[in-house]
Amino acid sequence: MKSNYLAAALVGATLLTGAAFAQNATTDRSNVNTAVHRDGQWRASKVIGINVYNDNNEKIGDIQELIVDKSGKVDNVVLGVGGFLGMGEHYVAVPMEKLRWVNEPVRTSSTAPADKSTVGEANRANRSADEKWYPDHAVFNATKDQLKAMPQFKYN
Repeated sequence: MKSNYLAAALVGATLLTGAAFAQNATTDRSNVNTAVHRDGQWRASKVIGINVYNDNNEKIGDIQELIVDKSGKVDNVVLGVGGFLGMGEHYVAVPMEKLRWVNEPVRTSSTAPADKSTVGEANRANRSADEKWYPDHAVFNATKDQLKAMPQFKYN
């Protein structure tokens, strides 16, 4: 009978010690600086799939992949060019620094320039674009034909 009480006491003490240790570990972690989103930081998962346009606002492809070096720097961006519903798509790698990132939606010939009454709305749109952790689109100075003529990127 005494051994049952002793075993129960040991189990109880072990559980209480574990709870106290877990509480201290949580307290210690609260002193660590928490990583937060900063301007200019994007979620890679949200960048993949972004449309890419040229300087004439013609869609030339979309982002398929980000190629990262061992230090974590994005070296190249793989663009999917051409094809229909993913069939016959040509992949090319372009240097990250050659892309221009834009938060505002693409302007088309039917889009009128913003007047002073819509400036506040544009600022709200920019703010919400930053809050979604990815830009609206990218711009690369090339045509679809020029991209299709580039060497195809192949996954090994």
